[in-house]
Amino acid sequence: MSCSVTHCGKVVIQLTATRRTSSSIPQSSSSMKSSYESWLSSSGLSLSPFHVRWQTGLFNHLFAKCARLNPTFLYLWFTAGMVFGVVAMFGSVVLLSRTLMQTLAQMMSESPAGTGQQALQVVVPGVNLPVSQLTYFFVAILLSGIIHEFGHGVAALREQVRLNGFGMFLFVIYPGAFVDLFTTHLQLISPVQQLRIFCAGVWHNFVLCVAALTLLMLLPLLLFPLYATGTGALVTEVVQGSPASGSRGLFVGDLVTRLEDCSVHTVEDWHSCIRRLSLASQTGYCVRTSSLHLSWAAGRGIGQGSAPELGREGGAYRRLDGTMECCNNSSLTDLCFSYRNNDLEGRMYACLPARKTMEASRTCRSNADCQTDLRPGLCVVPSLENQTRLIRVRHPPQPDMLFVGYPPHLEHSVSLTNFVPRFGFLHLDMPGAIDTFCKYVVSLSGALAVVNAVPCFALDGQWMLTSFLEAALTSLVVEKSNRELLGFFILLGGSALLAANVALGLWMVTAR
Repeated sequence: MSCSVTHCGKVVIQLTATRRTSSSIPQSSSSMKSSYESWLSSSGLSLSPFHVRWQTGLFNHLFAKCARLNPTFLYLWFTAGMVFGVVAMFGSVVLLSRTLMQTLAQMMSESPAGTGQQALQVVVPGVNLPVSQLTYFFVAILLSGIIHEFGHGVAALREQVRLNGFGMFLFVIYPGAFVDLFTTHLQLISPVQQLRIFCAGVWHNFVLCVAALTLLMLLPLLLFPLYATGTGALVTEVVQGSPASGSRGLFVGDLVTRLEDCSVHTVEDWHSCIRRLSLASQTGYCVRTSSLHLSWAAGRGIGQGSAPELGREGGAYRRLDGTMECCNNSSLTDLCFSYRNNDLEGRMYACLPARKTMEASRTCRSNADCQTDLRPGLCVVPSLENQTRLIRVRHPPQPDMLFVGYPPHLEHSVSLTNFVPRFGFLHLDMPGAIDTFCKYVVSLSGALAVVNAVPCFALDGQWMLTSFLEAALTSLVVEKSNRELLGFFILLGGSALLAANVALGLWMVTAR
């Protein structure tokens, strides 16, 4: 096939241009990759699977300024931290050993959940950590990590060890912080100086834990001008569809002051009262004898009977669990009450309007509690299924809420706080948020101090142990290789102990 020179020339030019464009794609990709890596390096970012790390020297001046503060105070401060760190290193082994024994005991018991509360527990977000509190968790753990590394950085500069930079990282979903120290300088200082640096992290975590605990204890006093305490438990949230919701239930802003005859001044009282009502027998209520006579006249009274032969024909019948029912199942206002007439030996049953029966009546345990000169009465007790309770919740000025069910269901239906605003513009949740955050800081900063003090590979405890052995055993164990061998076996045992606690802790969390 023939073609003109001009046409063939165009084809050649086009093909050449196409080849040049194709060969420039790898060059462009390489250039973009180089620019991207250069940008990451200049910004201090480094990326790897499940790990994002950022390092900067912007805070070096702040670290140096803090390290130049009162030299005598800093010397005493970090020396106290060194002593604490050494004690914590041995104490953490004891604590982890005790926790491991508790976990094994729970595993071998019939109920995996156990009854004892462990000092250390594995936390898994979404499993034993509520999703609604993840913000508290991550902010508290990041703050604890920053304070931990701040201690290392200031202690290092005080001991004339160069600080290359400070950084933060995100591993999977867990945040953290770190400091980059000049290794050569670390190797040139004495073991005691090294120990001050390595112990500074756990020391600052302990101090942060104490500070948060102090704030937690002083919070009612600090917020006293704005919030009152000791007057009751204030409702901050009601779970929709729960037993506490509804037109006759609890609402946000209600102040609970009493559960039956148990006074509620704080949230702790609320939980204590519910536990007490769960374990105790059902509370009775004093009712005038004339009220029972009226009930009989209205056709609600059921007659005597404690024997099995009392059946549906008499108006009352036994439930599957052996308890008695004497009201129509479709009734939403009436409850079956049992009582003993002083003149009769058997137990009587009467279907009574619950709210009317309980209004303005005092609680009782027997008929003797209801005998007065003016208004003699009887003690009527709700006839309910096993472990079910009728609980009168008082939250004035609203009418009492009547709860019928399993008491823990009531306990978990509402969120409460001890702090009652003195002014209408104050937010109900602010003291609770501060309280919750302080609790997370105490828990996580304390846990970080314990875990980092464990003589374990890759943790502060490894370097603390190495420096301690060099400082304490140089005269007793002359050969450095022997000291290193001793340290290796201790680290091996500490690592195994920590790994066993984490592994079994995870198993216990999933087993529940």
